[in-house]
This record gives sequence, C-alpha cells and structure tokens, in this order.
Amino acid sequence: MKIALGVTGGISAYKAAEIARELQQRGLAVQVILTAHGQEFIRPLTFAALTGQKVITGMFGSDQQEANVESAIEHIAVAQTIDLLLIAPATANCLGKLAHGVADDFLTTLCLATKAPVVVAPAMNVNMWEHPATRENVERLRSRGVHIVEPEAGYLACGMTGPGRLASVEAIVAKALDVLGIRQDLNHEVVLVTAGPTREAIDPVRFLSNRSSGKMGYAIAEAAFRRGARTILVSGPTALHPPEGVEYVPVISAAEMRDAVLARLPEASVVVKAAAVADYRPARVAAQKIRSKAQEISLALEPTADILAEIAPHKGNRIIVGFAAETENLRDSARAKLESKRLDLIVANDVTAEGNGFDSDYNTVLLLGRNGLERPLPRLRKIDVANEILDEVVSLRAHGRS
Repeated sequence: MKIALGVTGGISAYKAAEIARELQQRGLAVQVILTAHGQEFIRPLTFAALTGQKVITGMFGSDQQEANVESAIEHIAVAQTIDLLLIAPATANCLGKLAHGVADDFLTTLCLATKAPVVVAPAMNVNMWEHPATRENVERLRSRGVHIVEPEAGYLACGMTGPGRLASVEAIVAKALDVLGIRQDLNHEVVLVTAGPTREAIDPVRFLSNRSSGKMGYAIAEAAFRRGARTILVSGPTALHPPEGVEYVPVISAAEMRDAVLARLPEASVVVKAAAVADYRPARVAAQKIRSKAQEISLALEPTADILAEIAPHKGNRIIVGFAAETENLRDSARAKLESKRLDLIVANDVTAEGNGFDSDYNTVLLLGRNGLERPLPRLRKIDVANEILDEVVSLRAHGRS
C-alpha cells in the first residue's frame, strides 16, 4: 500500500518525519508532498532520506528538475497510485482551500484528483481552530467523507494554551491504518516468534540441518508487527532479511534457540513456534574437519532440547502456537502434539504437498485448537496464512482462552 503524506507550513511539520517513519514501519510506502510554506519548517532532503522516495515540492517540477510533460501531470499519476492521502499537519489555510475546492498547488490539486480516502490532521493557534470559518470548513470536509484527526489541547508554540496542537503521532498513524483497514488488534501483545532451521555442528565445516526457509515464521513476525504487537523474532540461519521494526535475535543451533526463547519468554504474551528445530544433534562434535576416507563412518546422535515442552510449565496466560510439519497422518499427529505440548493452537501442514511448504511463498494448512477448532485453510500466501493464525490468537484472547 502507498500513502501520500502532505505536509503544510506549521511548527509541527517536523512531526511529519515521525509519522512517515511509523507508516513505513507498518510496511507502507510513503511519498511526501511538501508545500512551499512547509519547506520553511522542514527540508525535502529529510523526507527523501527517510522514505527513499522522491519528495514533490511543486506543481511543475522543482529547482532541480526542469518542468516537462511528466511533471505537469504528476498529480494525476500520484492520485491514481495511492491508497490514502494523509495531510499532517494541515493549516487553517489548507483546510479552507480543501473545503472550497481550491487547487493552486500540487497538494490541493491532488486532493481533487484522487479517489483515495483522505485523512486530515489540523494544527494551528487555538483562536484559529475555534474561529467559525475554520469550524465550518472542518464540518464541510467531514460531510464529504474526509476523516479528521482532531487536534489536542495543550501548550501551543504561540504561547497560548488550548486545542490546536497536532494530534499525537500514534493517533494519526492509528487513524490512517484504520481507514486503510489495517488492524491494530495486537497492540497490547508481545509476540515471540521462532523461525527458520537450526544447524547442529558435526565438525568445523559440516552440520546437520533441514529444508526450512524461515518464510512462514518471518511472515508471522511481519504480520504481528503490522497489527501493532511488539514483536521478537528468534531466527535460525536463513537468507531472509528481518522485517523492519521487529526485534531480531539470530541463533544457529537448537541449544542457542532454546536459550534465546527462554530468556525472552518472560516478556512474551504470545509465543509462535514456527521454527524447524533439529530433533537430534551429533553426540560428539569433532574439533577438526573429518577427513574424507573410502570407508563408512557412523554418526551418533542425541536428542536436542524440546523447547515447547520447557515452555509448558511457564505458560501462565500466554497463548502458545505450535507448528507440525508432517508427511503422513496430518490431523492425528498434529492433534497429539497439540495435547502433549499443552498448546492453544497448532498449525499443521503436509510438507509433501506440491507447491507448498519449504521454500514456497504459499502454504496450505490445517488449524487445530484446544478449544475444539478444526479449520482447514485453502492454499494462501504465507503472509495471509500468518494473518489467519493471528486472527485465531485474537479470538482466543477475546474469549479468555489461553
């Protein structure tokens, strides 16, 4: 999703940088439109560095860009590609122009050209905010479906006290996400996710591992963060980049993953064990590389720690979600693991199914719950599977089951 962030001229324009950053951390692309008066308070380079996107500063190009046909119709291109227009801060002058359909710069022209929803966060002197003209303009915008984030009361830059201060960054971002339909239903949770494989050393150059890519666990971490949770991702070695905003804890072996999970467990209210932790490790790790020989060698294995079993005695009111990657007897094997590990929810998938599971961006899973839930999901993208899993977590919390 893409948001156009309009920044007009006011002392609170600097907060728009924080707004842009927060939106990005929720996985949204942000393009800033900075008005001429806005540039008196904050420079375009700040937003360009934060967003990695071109900052639009004029209707027909800028001092660094010669006007051409492309720049002349850029407002139409932006209008057709954005999912939301957010103006923060919006001055009294901006509100007046929007209310009366004035289109004398890029931002106001974009407002007329886009069919995307519009969110406006006003900020101004208390007398300006309470003036009848401003109140009429606000109500006119509301009547057209514009979403208004009311300013807060407090000490203003002009020295006066009263309503007019820009709403908090959190309130503005929450409204934008709500209008976009992006849920924030995990904002009171701390979600601990494990992902990826583990590697169990044989010697300094060889190890035992499995085919897990980590994609499912990373998708869950990304989805949890987008839905407002503080998210901790404990990951074995993968080729993936951790989702932005997620607390990332890299590990290699099953023992390291166990230690990391137990160390972070007191912070977590939800645990999602999506990692493919090795069940066995070499009983003895050779100090030097085992030389190649034209003869057979035997490798003695010992079991690794059962992390889920160690979590169970400390469950408390945490919601615990496990995974079962199976090649046969999917439902029965998963149900047995659900009960034996005292899980609230288990996600079972047949890893032999073509086009699903390891290395794929898709998965077909069966959700089983301790509350009797049995819900097969169709083949979905892993990020969509992640949200289905988190929907069940939200439902469990709402019904007091943990």
